Amino acid sequence: MTYALDTTEARAATPAARVARRKALLQWIAVHSLGVAAALFFVLPFVFLLLTSLMDNQQTLTRDLIPHHWAWSNYRKVWDTPGFLTWWKNTLLYAGLGTVLSVVSSVPVAYALAKFRFRGRNLSLMLVISMMMLPPQVIIIPMYLFWAKQLDLSGTLWPLIIPLAFGDAFTIFLLRQFLMTIPNEYLDAAKVDGCGELRTLIKVVLPMARPGIAAVALFQFFYAWNDYFGPQIYASDTPGSWTLSYGLESFKGAHHTDWNLTMAATVLVMAPVILVFFFAQKAFVEGVTLTGVKG
Repeated sequence: MTYALDTTEARAATPAARVARRKALLQWIAVHSLGVAAALFFVLPFVFLLLTSLMDNQQTLTRDLIPHHWAWSNYRKVWDTPGFLTWWKNTLLYAGLGTVLSVVSSVPVAYALAKFRFRGRNLSLMLVISMMMLPPQVIIIPMYLFWAKQLDLSGTLWPLIIPLAFGDAFTIFLLRQFLMTIPNEYLDAAKVDGCGELRTLIKVVLPMARPGIAAVALFQFFYAWNDYFGPQIYASDTPGSWTLSYGLESFKGAHHTDWNLTMAATVLVMAPVILVFFFAQKAFVEGVTLTGVKG
């Protein structure tokens, strides 16, 4: 009798279970279809860019999307363009050194604003936030007069690199928000063991703040790599100090009919940023979400 009752219940539950599984399958298909569509929306422009860079000059003016002849020599032509390697070196100097100086100088300030209790702390934080809201175009004239007339550094990238050695408002604010999530108990335990503030920062805080540091470092690197406004102001009259973003505009003007070479140059400019983000995306996402300490 019990066996017959269980069989009847199982048979009655079967249609409902099938409907539930069918709904779950349809939901899975719908969600993943939207994900694939969104991915294609963002990826297809890069695919078009890459395919165009591998075409010959005549095919770029046609409707064909696949290169008839894979012209890998386009990248060689772009790389051999006079000044292109110099633009690469200048961009690496600006982005690399600027990122290091910005992070090194901003970490102690963010640590002080997050963990120290001192008079004027809130005022200092408000000043940092106000600097974030101040457009660079507002202060560009006095800054240019200072660097060009007083220090005679126009025609170089140093007016863009040197200020980063004194901290960056956005980097300080984001790091401060991340450091606030680190429990004070870790810092108190380090001080009980005899660590001073500097040693606590280096031995305890920095290892725990690696996701946040990676995030702000990537932000600063991307900003410097893509910066067009700064090099245009300070280095536009000196081709030997141009960066890739500013040099690419000159390259496009010189090769406005050679779309294959223009696209190849664009790929070479974008490739390092894409690779950096691809290998550091995990730390980047963790830092941006400002997660707490995990056990």
